[in-house]
Amino acid sequence: MKTTVALLFGGKSVEHEVSVISGIQAYKHMDTDKYDVIPVYITKNNDMYIGEGVGDIASYKDIPALLKKSRRVVMLCDEGNVYLAPYPMKNARKNIPIDVAFPVVHGTNVEDGALQGYLKTVGIPFVGCDVTASAVGMDKYVQKQVLKDNNVPVLDAKLYNTGDYADIDGLVADIEKRFGYPVIVKPVNLGSSVGIGIAHDKIKLVAAIDDAFRYSSKILVEHAISKLREINCSVVGDDVNAEASECEEPFHSSEMLDFHDKYERGGKGSKGSGMANLARKIPADITDEQRSEIRSLAVRAFKALGCNGVARIDFMIDEENGKLYFNEINTIPGSLSFYLWEPLGVPYKELLDRVITLALKRKRENDNLVFTFDTNILSNAGLSGSKGSKR
Repeated sequence: MKTTVALLFGGKSVEHEVSVISGIQAYKHMDTDKYDVIPVYITKNNDMYIGEGVGDIASYKDIPALLKKSRRVVMLCDEGNVYLAPYPMKNARKNIPIDVAFPVVHGTNVEDGALQGYLKTVGIPFVGCDVTASAVGMDKYVQKQVLKDNNVPVLDAKLYNTGDYADIDGLVADIEKRFGYPVIVKPVNLGSSVGIGIAHDKIKLVAAIDDAFRYSSKILVEHAISKLREINCSVVGDDVNAEASECEEPFHSSEMLDFHDKYERGGKGSKGSGMANLARKIPADITDEQRSEIRSLAVRAFKALGCNGVARIDFMIDEENGKLYFNEINTIPGSLSFYLWEPLGVPYKELLDRVITLALKRKRENDNLVFTFDTNILSNAGLSGSKGSKR
């Protein structure tokens, strides 16, 4: 009997369109001998739709027309089973039972634990990181603190919020005192290089701060490495067992790898290929020692952050001193980093099967945990108003 997979993509995120590409890529490569796959498009208003055109990338040239011929659904749990139910709910016989959810989503509101929390509350097993790992993986500052405690090298950084932004002169002065120039400014919880800027002077720093605060209420500032090489590595597994992929070196047209480099460049015929579109060298032109160190650190970071499924870890090499630093983790990477596994003999179909298997393994493990217990506390409870009574 086949497993029914609800493949989710889109959502209220600045990376919405990238998610659509990644999601449909995954849908086209699923093992249909093992899985019945239902593509589920999440609009920018977080409404879910299914239908004949939802799994066709050409349909997204006219999204309003796609939605008119598609069906809006919600997830519904009934007696331990989860369904995609038509909305408004008029006919329960049209409910579609699903076994596992597969979020292929990127960015704030969907990759950061929000969607994962919804799926957990509904009661459907889902592919990828759990709520905590998703949230920590999206928060660049928090993940740095966790990794420091696990001996993964990271650049020192400082977090600033909108209260600091109210005194822009003081904020700039503090950054100049702490880091000097050049510095890199990032929204604390975005991906795809959105809102990230490098500043070599005060004018560019103010502009970078303004831009970063457009996307987040908190920003991260750290020293910008002048002679930078970026090396990426994917990891698949869970916090018990995990393995690393081949390494890649992405190429960029500007001072840093930006959204244009990731999704709008590439070779002939690459348009619409998501992260697979990026100009890169696989395997990266690094020494055997560097490759071994990067792959080892990638697995260590993945486990330390409590990840599950497939992730991509981005590293930085400072060519002035040869030091290696963890940059960030993508808990649901663009194109699911399938291109980093193919050189090791793992086709995309097998990668997708592995992460679904991991999701079902976690479900079995969670089923053995105790989350409730019987108590008579409510039979003795009262609301007498006396502080601390009946607790």
